[in-house]
Amino acid sequence: MAVVDPHSFTDSTHPFATHIHLSLYFDFPSFTIHGSALISLPGPYTGPLSLDTRSLNVHSVLEPRSNTPLQFSLSAPDPIKGSHLTVSLSNHSSVLIVYSTSPSSSALQWLSPPQTFNKTYPFVYTQCQAIHARSVFPCQDTPAARVCFSARLNVPRQLSAVMSARHIERRAPIAGEAAELVCGDSLWCAEGRVVEEFAMEQPIPPYLFAFAVGEIAFREVGPRTRVYAESVPAVLDSAAREFAGTEDIIRQGERLFGPYEWERFDLLVLPPSFPYGGMENPRMVFLTPTVIKGDASGAQVVAHELAHSWTGNLITNKNSEHFWLNEGFTTYAERRIVEVVQGEDAAVLNIGIGWRGLKEDIERFKDRMEFTKLKNKQEGVDPDDVYSQIPYEKGFQFLWRIERQVGRPTFDEFLKRYIDTFKFKSIDTETFLDFLKTNIPGIGNDIDLELWTEGVGIPPDAYEPVSSIYTKIVSLANEFNLGRMPREDEVADWKGQEWELYLESLPKSVEASQILSLDAHYRLSESKDYEVKVGFLQLAISSKCKDYYAEVEKTLKEVGRMKYLRPLYTTLVQGTGKEEEKVFAKRVFAEAREGYHPIAQGVVESILIKHV
Repeated sequence: MAVVDPHSFTDSTHPFATHIHLSLYFDFPSFTIHGSALISLPGPYTGPLSLDTRSLNVHSVLEPRSNTPLQFSLSAPDPIKGSHLTVSLSNHSSVLIVYSTSPSSSALQWLSPPQTFNKTYPFVYTQCQAIHARSVFPCQDTPAARVCFSARLNVPRQLSAVMSARHIERRAPIAGEAAELVCGDSLWCAEGRVVEEFAMEQPIPPYLFAFAVGEIAFREVGPRTRVYAESVPAVLDSAAREFAGTEDIIRQGERLFGPYEWERFDLLVLPPSFPYGGMENPRMVFLTPTVIKGDASGAQVVAHELAHSWTGNLITNKNSEHFWLNEGFTTYAERRIVEVVQGEDAAVLNIGIGWRGLKEDIERFKDRMEFTKLKNKQEGVDPDDVYSQIPYEKGFQFLWRIERQVGRPTFDEFLKRYIDTFKFKSIDTETFLDFLKTNIPGIGNDIDLELWTEGVGIPPDAYEPVSSIYTKIVSLANEFNLGRMPREDEVADWKGQEWELYLESLPKSVEASQILSLDAHYRLSESKDYEVKVGFLQLAISSKCKDYYAEVEKTLKEVGRMKYLRPLYTTLVQGTGKEEEKVFAKRVFAEAREGYHPIAQGVVESILIKHV
């Protein structure tokens, strides 16, 4: 077997699919999708075809024109990769797989009505990165295998669907169009059902496949952008205000990186359980509601997801071992956009927060230094378990180092050439380095490229940002350790980012009385900005200030974003003398678990297994 990806059964000697057509019937009461996947190959092929699945019940594999059964086998599940579906083909150019998902699908979160804003209808959404598309449909689930797709989603009439694809139409079901499904025509064409049709004509990696189904409405915020959310006026209106400047962000991205290739840039604000800040699904970015802060600072997350439209979606890492190619480039691009849209101070604060996060995560992986490398080995490793800020921030630092060496105008020209050369391709670190050395001759003499990409830790020529506001905040944080609280006039114009950097720069443990005094002055535990609130609560836990444990519990139960869950649970259970906190963390997780996405459930479980 010629392995193309340590997290996939895909065989590089087999043809890669060119198109997948999906018919999906959503059965909300059973938390199940009955589906079929028509997989098209570049041409007739004879031999085995390897596909990834996880928790799928495969009912049949058919030759699509005649519906005659084809021989297939499904392996016992691997704990990381799932089950290997092997189909035997004989001069076939397509194959039809009939299957059903499982309620335990790792990509899907099914929300019951009480878990939604309106508490009237259910809701379901996907999160397929890193290796979870295989739990929604059988596929070559590696970023090396880009594919076009089309889909018919059969949903209850009261609900609507959105996808990372062009919407074609909403219509009545047609008898016979999905007759192969186990639900049959009787359910497909039942009273009260509608079909939503979509198409993605540009080849994308499977992890960018995405949909959401629920009581969804939208607001127009620009010529290329709608903001979608659950049909709650307050949520929609606050989201529309937060993201009103999106078109300006898109234009800045185009000035830096060339034309926006995806036509639409719509945003979907998901329920609070969404496990990430944002997910860069093409045409339909998914966002956590925690980025709506009321001061338009959520635009920084939008800038990051927009930047993925070039780096990540247009040019994609070949597999997770080269994840920095997606996230390092995108973090660099995000900060360039923020610098223009929000000013240099905002960009420098962003870099400073990232620098602190990088140092924290280098410390987190001190016993597994392999994962502090930009290019690392992940055989036998779940990519969700080693997810960190390192590919983002060390990757950013590497590109920033190159920019400083060659100058911004030269680097900007290089970036445009890079994007134009590799768009709609999946590449690895070696391909990038070869392109870099060809287009910037002698760069390897000035920068140790091997140390940056294959060395552990932070290279000596990485760079902590410098600006008057950054220096002032770090200085005030140092003074707090000596007992001096920042004066009101010193913080009068601070927004969330300034407070976030301040809290990041404080010692990890201070006197409980200092925590109480800081909060009495500035009400950080009540902040509407979760970056600030969680930073403060982390400090309170580290300082054994139990006055705030009720607020910690409330926070862990109301949001599912892993950026907040991971540090709060880890701070509770890591280290000695934490018996009471461990009992508290286990109880809170047991009560909150059902409200988390399966990916977040797995991350918290691994923290508790390691430390409790």
